[in-house]
Amino acid sequence: QVQLVESGGGVAQAGGSLRLSCKFSGATFGDYAMAWFRQAPAKEREFVGIVRPFGGDTLYADSVKGRSTISRERAKYTVNLQMNSLRPEDTAVYYCAARREQLFGGSYDYRSQSAYNAWGQGAQVTVSS
Repeated sequence: QVQLVESGGGVAQAGGSLRLSCKFSGATFGDYAMAWFRQAPAKEREFVGIVRPFGGDTLYADSVKGRSTISRERAKYTVNLQMNSLRPEDTAVYYCAARREQLFGGSYDYRSQSAYNAWGQGAQVTVSS
């Protein structure tokens, strides 16, 4: 059973940086796509970005593209979300999510929450102006 534990949230000034980490356990990390979502108060949870397991492709939401980097540390079973040039609208609870992929498997909507069957507990990020 996959378990995900986020860490690294906190408070930052606008224009600053934060790095979130997600520790994976319970399965073979290299078989899983790892995604980040976020949920701001009174808003729906939204896709932030993903790192694919085969080839390591990364994809980002337009709202964070150019300011964020997702990286996978295979030896540590950890995925990181580095966020720079933070904005107050980045304030949210950030969740990591996992989906097992097949090497020649079919496509899926990686922006949809329903694509993932393992979730972390969330980490609060607050950006002050």
